Amino acid sequence: METWAGCAFPTDRYYDLDADVWVKVEGGLARVGMTDVAQTRMGRLVQLSWKPVGRNVARGRPLTVLESAKWVGPLISPLTGVIRENNRIAFDADVAVANRDPYEVGWLYLIEYSNDQELEGLADGPKAFDHYREVIEREGIQCFRCAE
Repeated sequence: METWAGCAFPTDRYYDLDADVWVKVEGGLARVGMTDVAQTRMGRLVQLSWKPVGRNVARGRPLTVLESAKWVGPLISPLTGVIRENNRIAFDADVAVANRDPYEVGWLYLIEYSNDQELEGLADGPKAFDHYREVIEREGIQCFRCAE
């Protein structure tokens, strides 16, 4: 795990740097969520729309719509595949779970991805850390986590 200005970046993941999304490969499945920088920029999450299990998703297309008090927008899918699981139960219990723990309990979808080459287009942990360190410095970001 690397950190900068309070922002965490697990090095065991891939990152879509344009979409601020992380991917943790688990066999032929990919667990997907938003980065610490994304949850900080967005602020406290208040609502999500969910795609159902079994739905096909395409890289670069909206995976879900996130809404906070200051922002509404899509979370972009980093990979093409089929949704095998979502984390709706955790978000129904605590909509700000991604604001508290974006990399573990705050994941969003488990996708059975269909194109290994798409993984090659994502940044590894060290490359992502270097990228986000520059973004954090340039934009003056200080990551935070919502309190209970």
